[in-house]
Amino acid sequence: MAEGERESSGPKKRGPYISSVTSRSVNLMIRGVVLFFIGVFLALVLNLLQIQRNVTLFPPDVIASIFSSAWWVPPCCGTASAVIGLLYPCIDRHLGEPHKFKREWSSVMRCVAVFVGINHASAKVDFDNNIQLSLTLAALSIGLWWTFDRSRSGFGLGVGIAFLATLVTQLLVYNGVYQYTSPDFLYVRSWLPCIFFAGGITMGNIGRQLAMYECKVIAEKSHQE
Repeated sequence: MAEGERESSGPKKRGPYISSVTSRSVNLMIRGVVLFFIGVFLALVLNLLQIQRNVTLFPPDVIASIFSSAWWVPPCCGTASAVIGLLYPCIDRHLGEPHKFKREWSSVMRCVAVFVGINHASAKVDFDNNIQLSLTLAALSIGLWWTFDRSRSGFGLGVGIAFLATLVTQLLVYNGVYQYTSPDFLYVRSWLPCIFFAGGITMGNIGRQLAMYECKVIAEKSHQE
């Protein structure tokens, strides 16, 4: 009787299923937070490049952040980055095609560097016309996908993200939230979808790498239990 009471008084150990579900939900939240802040940081840096070149113009009454951009831009970019970064590994699992091409942090950091370089080119490099700039950025964006991704799901999601993000941007500019100088693609620049495509690939690679780290942690905990 004493032994039974002693056993029941101790802490109950969670089963492997409950432990796995709890760990995944916590890790999912952590990944989302990390992706959000990465997106906010990149938005501040890249938007600063665009404003210095006078590519985007915000009304004076909304220029309120530390980098002279509208306050809502970094949170929106952070939220989009979190959604994209969580969506890529989820789609990989759903399709049963785990992404294994260049899965290391050094490759991810090079991908981020190339993405920043593409944004820098859109703001700093002068071309004779917007068509040449758009074609150049399109080639660089597809080259980024081929160098760091090469998955059909990654390309498809990148195209979908570019389309939706460009559509939302068109609506924002149409409603006077902000504007682009010298628009040539309805209300925006024709190279903007290339930037969104490259950004989707970049955040997807970051999300995949974080997901792979999570899988390793869960596997190690399951093995210990």
